[in-house]
Amino acid sequence: MSFGLLDMIGLAASLAFALPLANYAVVRLLAGETALGGGLLVVAVAMVVLPQYFLDPSRILRGLVRGLLPRRLRGDDAESGADGDAVEE
Repeated sequence: MSFGLLDMIGLAASLAFALPLANYAVVRLLAGETALGGGLLVVAVAMVVLPQYFLDPSRILRGLVRGLLPRRLRGDDAESGADGDAVEE
């Protein structure tokens, strides 16, 4: 995955909030509070991973625009009936 300038800024912002939370989670784990420390560590990892891999704004925007465009203006195999519709000629 190649990162652009805005992706790097977004990653830095995510890490700015996730790293202190992960640090606190490790402190809680070392203090013996396994459930709290483990839960906070999962949240800290999710703060970084979810926006980068699952909530990609460009992919969401492309899907939204593709869904709003008429079939003739889409760039995919719209005539082949890829979405389940049979095209009769």
